[in-house]
Amino acid sequence: MTQARKTQVLTLATLAIALAVAVVRKQTASSSRSAQPPGPQDAIYAMLDASRSGDIQRYLASYGGQMRASLEQSVRESGEERFSRYLKETNAAIKGVAVSEPQSVSSRESKVRVEYVYQDRNEAQTLYLENDGAWKITRVDATDRVKTLIPYGTPVQ
Repeated sequence: MTQARKTQVLTLATLAIALAVAVVRKQTASSSRSAQPPGPQDAIYAMLDASRSGDIQRYLASYGGQMRASLEQSVRESGEERFSRYLKETNAAIKGVAVSEPQSVSSRESKVRVEYVYQDRNEAQTLYLENDGAWKITRVDATDRVKTLIPYGTPVQ
């Protein structure tokens, strides 16, 4: 076997081992993640997914307390079709979302900062969630505009 062939075989063997390790790590990580109960961030992502698809029932299920009652009133006033369209249109402008780690407010309440990335700006909002068997968004602070140094979509030079 020539030196070039030995190098080629050794490289392929190294890549195969690295791939096997990556697959095992991914399977281990996904099985450990599925064992954990849903957290506040999961409730936020569920709300965003429901908003993106215009699924009103799943969207409302992400909320609790007075916020849910207010949203249900909005659905009744505007109609389901119009509210669904509103959810989709509002979400369509969002290019990305950054959800921070939850901060405990009390034994059953957490707050999470969510930053929405748009084409021309970023906006941040603090969401308060309560856990009464499942995490629900119960309060939302006003949206703050975040100064961005480089706007989304700026070509790299």
